[in-house]
Amino acid sequence: MNQALNTETLKVQGGEHLTYNVKPLLHEIRHGLAALLQDGEQMVIDLRSMPLAPGEEQRLLDELGQGEVYARFNALGPTEIIETRFGGVWVVVHYNKNDEVIGKFIEVCYIPELLRSQQEDIRRGLDLLQVQLA
Repeated sequence: MNQALNTETLKVQGGEHLTYNVKPLLHEIRHGLAALLQDGEQMVIDLRSMPLAPGEEQRLLDELGQGEVYARFNALGPTEIIETRFGGVWVVVHYNKNDEVIGKFIEVCYIPELLRSQQEDIRRGLDLLQVQLA
């Protein structure tokens, strides 16, 4: 995917197809991508804390689209991590035990922290592999 973000890429149709918070959020994401590339600065947008009108969240997700990476795992409840069609922009959704959404975030980063192996887990993996090879 092209690392340089073309402003034309994020252009959104106007009129009745665009709700009022979608375009500003896309601009915020664009600024986040620029900061990530320039300074390595990561950004998280909590969609559940935003005053979104009915349909705006889905419209934003539709505009972001889906990329190649999708992960679902259980860590204190089910979590989905979805790469958008814009490299460095991820949708992270947390569910409760009844599969109800309890948190939804847009993360602008190279890789969401939940996908990164923790040092303790790597140590445990090394110990297990050493035992297996002994």
